[in-house]
Amino acid sequence: MASGAREEILRRLRDAAPPAVPLPDARGVAARFADPVAQFEAAVAAVGGTAVRVADGPALRAEVDALAVRLGARRIVSLVPAAGPGNVAIDALADPHELEGIDLAVLPGLFGVAENGAVWVNGAGLHHRGVFVVTQHLALVVGVSQLANDMHEACARVAALPRGYGVFISGPSKTADIEQALVIGAHGARSCTVFVVSS
Repeated sequence: MASGAREEILRRLRDAAPPAVPLPDARGVAARFADPVAQFEAAVAAVGGTAVRVADGPALRAEVDALAVRLGARRIVSLVPAAGPGNVAIDALADPHELEGIDLAVLPGLFGVAENGAVWVNGAGLHHRGVFVVTQHLALVVGVSQLANDMHEACARVAALPRGYGVFISGPSKTADIEQALVIGAHGARSCTVFVVSS
């Protein structure tokens, strides 16, 4: 293609472009919930997870122990001291392949989002990032005072954090790509329990 023809095509594309329009002002469109905890619990349930309110650290440990028994979990990773130590020290695993066979991973959430039940997990504390995907069952722990109303507020919190890896987790793994049938646990954790700690 001749250089002149190329420039002519590009000129025509530029001329046909729609006029620039300023971005809409998103201030004031954020959701505000009268009871963010109740909304968060409902949102977690809507995405296939289970939300459990607990009063404090001892109650959290009792609930995590009961969850492990219900699930028949034998290999447990816990990065939340109040939830108990677990019996697999993830920091001692040199090779991520050693995560195979983890039945339950208990991870701290920095905050939750009432709008959609998502929990922000900061990757800085994860020796092996794949733990939340490889585990059979996932438990996230978030403080009741750390609930954002919506993703506008959540993204502002993320933007204020030091740069690094982090991820929003909203319920267990799921897909509906095949025959439009929802399948839970297709690519990761088969269940997700979110413990909302009051104090």
